[in-house]
Amino acid sequence: MKKILFLPVMLLFVVVGALAQEKKLSPPAKVEGKVDNVTIKIDYYQPSARGRQIMGGLVPYGEVWRTGANNSTSVEFSGPVKIEGKDLPKGKYALFTIPNENEWVIIFNKTLAWGAYQYKQEEDVLRVTVKPTKTANFVETFTISLDGSNVKLEWENTAVSFKVKG
Repeated sequence: MKKILFLPVMLLFVVVGALAQEKKLSPPAKVEGKVDNVTIKIDYYQPSARGRQIMGGLVPYGEVWRTGANNSTSVEFSGPVKIEGKDLPKGKYALFTIPNENEWVIIFNKTLAWGAYQYKQEEDVLRVTVKPTKTANFVETFTISLDGSNVKLEWENTAVSFKVKG
């Protein structure tokens, strides 16, 4: 009798445990595509605005940002590329940014870690400066996409992109 009751009780615990799992607030996301003959892979986490002020608030101006949530965003290039006309060797990099109202610094860094806490400027491989634009519509969830030969970052009412050439 004990064996007969054991299985349904254990099954009940498993089902309740599975149902209790919360949806992640900042789920993982991937972007993959080709520019010229170079494959680009981007792994990042997607935070959502959820009623908060993002640019200049949750994401402060003038400070290094991990460009997403949780782990720093990683970008991998299968071959050498030019970012905004500047050379970047083949490899996997942490993508950091320094947002400002009128310009953003895009940073490719050697150190892949959780957040920007272990960021060291001396580990930067490349920095480029780009101008942000306003999005046509409010973007609730941080999104990275490949738009032709541009990598585009969008969140709240802000869009930033940088050109990649293989």
